Amino acid sequence: MSAAPQSAFHHASCVVVGEAGVLIRGPSGSGKSTLAREILDLAARGGGFARLVGDDRVSLGVKGGRLVARPHPAIAGRVEVRGMGIRDADHAGSAVVRLVVDCGLPRLDRLPDKDQMVTNVMGVELRRVVAGPGQADRVLLALEDAGFSATADGTKQGSVSL
Repeated sequence: MSAAPQSAFHHASCVVVGEAGVLIRGPSGSGKSTLAREILDLAARGGGFARLVGDDRVSLGVKGGRLVARPHPAIAGRVEVRGMGIRDADHAGSAVVRLVVDCGLPRLDRLPDKDQMVTNVMGVELRRVVAGPGQADRVLLALEDAGFSATADGTKQGSVSL
């Protein structure tokens, strides 16, 4: 019998766009919650499915070689609006993480090496992008580049403004 998959809570936010989870990590005050709300708004305007998974703290675990994010039970369905308090939000119970966004870090090189565009989280290698508030389009473009659509009909056309 194998051991049960390990999971732990992490200081991060997570959204699901279509079927792809987006893990947003960074230090306190870096804009994780703001970027999460902007991603949800931009994806929804494109007609796609988008939901909060968790804000500020998410449980991460590995199942079947995939990284799975879940909300912290005490704050599920809640999102912080800095300076305005905590608000209710529609949320998903879990998501398979397909993209990691590092928020509050220096931007990647103009033409980054492959090693700058991947990260390892709990033994799972994932695509990585650096973005912050005001750059939700960059996140959706990275999802599309990885083969995940942000639109209702699965097309890439018109889903991201460049």
